[in-house]
Amino acid sequence: MNLLDTTSTVAISLYALLSTAYKSMQAIYSVPAYDSSASERLAGFDELPSVDVIVPCFNEDPRTLSDCLASIADQVYAGQLRVYVVDDGSGNRDVLRPVHETYARDPRFKIILLPQNVGKRKAQIAAIRRSDGDMVLNVDSDTILASDVISKLVPKMQNPAVGAAMGQLTASNRDDSWLTRLIDMEYWLACNEERAAQGRFGAVMCCCGPCAMYRRSALVMLLDQYESQYFRGKPSDFGEDRHLTILMLKAGFRTEYVPDAIAATVVPNRLRPYLRQQLRWARSTFRDTLLGLRLLPGLDRFLTLDVVGQNLGPLLLALSVLTGLAQLALTGTAPWWTILMIVAMTGIRCSIVAFRARQLRFLGFSLHTFINIFLLLPLKAYALCTLSNSDWLSRGSAGNSSNKTGKQAPIQSPVTELSNAEFSAHATPLRRLNLARDSSRFSDV
Repeated sequence: MNLLDTTSTVAISLYALLSTAYKSMQAIYSVPAYDSSASERLAGFDELPSVDVIVPCFNEDPRTLSDCLASIADQVYAGQLRVYVVDDGSGNRDVLRPVHETYARDPRFKIILLPQNVGKRKAQIAAIRRSDGDMVLNVDSDTILASDVISKLVPKMQNPAVGAAMGQLTASNRDDSWLTRLIDMEYWLACNEERAAQGRFGAVMCCCGPCAMYRRSALVMLLDQYESQYFRGKPSDFGEDRHLTILMLKAGFRTEYVPDAIAATVVPNRLRPYLRQQLRWARSTFRDTLLGLRLLPGLDRFLTLDVVGQNLGPLLLALSVLTGLAQLALTGTAPWWTILMIVAMTGIRCSIVAFRARQLRFLGFSLHTFINIFLLLPLKAYALCTLSNSDWLSRGSAGNSSNKTGKQAPIQSPVTELSNAEFSAHATPLRRLNLARDSSRFSDV
């Protein structure tokens, strides 16, 4: 056995042991995190808290934005609800105007027009500083909420120690392509295993941006730190959801996961946009890893295992693959142990998830292994080497805004009458949320 073969064998064996350990613990802890009765208890509040929903948008498709706002308008929540739609200097503001005007008629909605693109984080902050609700719900402009999302998230916030809570994410365009189907399954795993297990200890490491609720008192306390994040002397404008979650944990608040608060978001349906998104997320994760590591001594030991597994595991897998490929190129000998180990782990993993989710489609998630090994691992290595790059990658130029005054301009009332049917085609995407709800209910195994 030569050096390359030995290195590949040892690396993949260590990866298998580490992955099995933390994935097994993750599966065990993720089940108790689900409590169907918790979402129905509101006894902790003398009265229902007011909720401000913040929706930053930039160059959004009008129909997508309208679907998002309609799902918020349709929320079944007895407490006070206000919605702040922040147009972040969109270059297509003229085509978005009918949507703005339609929802400006609703007294619960306020439309804020920023004169130029300042980034999602600053757009959120502009609305947060205008609002005064007890809770703040951040929602991405391409996300559709189930009608009970707010009523499911609010009970989790009745504990004053909880600073943030996120719902379960699904892909609203799951049926678009093979890639969107894989991403939808990836979201299920990330939510119902990773976040659910972390939520068992009140330490979800990333309350995802498409649907996350925050306690205002905690948020206001952290707002300056959130706004002024820098990396190597440069403003860090992406990864706002992960950074804000870490700040919450650092301040001593719990962060929770609510599996039956369903939000469906648009995911990339082509490989290139998906890889750009993953590159941005990888840079964000690496930037906040050090800050997250400092929290681990005060958290449960499982969370240390979880963080180590998620960061060290890919390195061991990459080392095993690289040495295996080098062995094949230099000696013509295939690294059979590495290949068999990866195939076996993939098969076992997908079979267990298919059983837990009661959906055979998860057997097809084995295709994600090829994407992970040959695309995502090299991409993460590139992200690590280019951490100072703060480009959004998926964002274009905002173009010139129609507002040149340098001030935020809220729309007070609509200018023209619009057809109610023009932006009311919401039935299809909302029906998909019922399927997502079914997929979230796994058995206690």
